[in-house]
Amino acid sequence: MGELLAKEKEVVVPGQVLAKGMDFLPSHGTYRLGEEVIVNRLGVLSVEGKVLKTTPLAGRYIPKNDDIVIGKIFDILMSGWRLDIESAYSAMLPLKDASFDYIAKGSDLSKYFALDDYVVLKIVNVTSQNLVDVSAKGQGLRKLRGGRIIRVNSAKVPRIIGKKGSMVSLIKEATDCKIVVGQNGLVWLQGSPEMEVLAVKAIKMIEDLAHKQGLTQQVSDFLKGEKK
Repeated sequence: MGELLAKEKEVVVPGQVLAKGMDFLPSHGTYRLGEEVIVNRLGVLSVEGKVLKTTPLAGRYIPKNDDIVIGKIFDILMSGWRLDIESAYSAMLPLKDASFDYIAKGSDLSKYFALDDYVVLKIVNVTSQNLVDVSAKGQGLRKLRGGRIIRVNSAKVPRIIGKKGSMVSLIKEATDCKIVVGQNGLVWLQGSPEMEVLAVKAIKMIEDLAHKQGLTQQVSDFLKGEKK
């Protein structure tokens, strides 16, 4: 029988043995050495059945196919738009992926997306040369209007979203804010000024305490206490 030596959501360090025996399988941030599964990066342990992986506590966002991100337009070309996605690599939004409408060559592209606009996008291709292609065609993908943008550590995004969206849904319901969380660590909020501030406090709290257990209840208690 295999033995698990660390707990779910525990902060683990490189070289730490997470499990002994062949029952447990290594995934992101872990590796097997003989009959042991060992950590290879500082992070928070996630146990999914028998699969062990870690979420890094820090680091710049690395684009991956199918990620939903929030990008900022910084250049308009004849062929489309370039966006900052909070990564070492910028993204390209080509004309064909910008709208379901036909965009004729020579059109004023700023009528669709202007400089400094924020857009919710899906990453559709990352090449071996780290060229990133994105699309604005799909459910929920759009230009963001109004509201505010905050930045969080992209490694903490899964905790902010929660399992099946549970954590971000908790904040939405408590603050009546619209919230979009990009995998790249940009978060858009829109609501009343007071509730936007409360939502930001809750999100920053999750970011700071991402490694703690019982965080959902802690955030729920915080939101209820702030609204009294």
